[in-house]
Amino acid sequence: MISYERLWRTMEEKNITKYALIYHHGIRKSTIDRLKHNQNVNIFTIGKLCEILDCKIEDVVEYIKD
Repeated sequence: MISYERLWRTMEEKNITKYALIYHHGIRKSTIDRLKHNQNVNIFTIGKLCEILDCKIEDVVEYIKD
């Protein structure tokens, strides 16, 4: 299973809100919803989040063995 729990922690550490992702960085609301529910998003989106947050991929996503 893919978990985006690290994304929310990284966003908090960097003081970036969901509002900022949507209205200042062009991340769609539907994408935020998919992330909140640990659903699939494309790797381009993960890369964009890493760019916005100035972080590594492991600060955004984690693989958890079922």
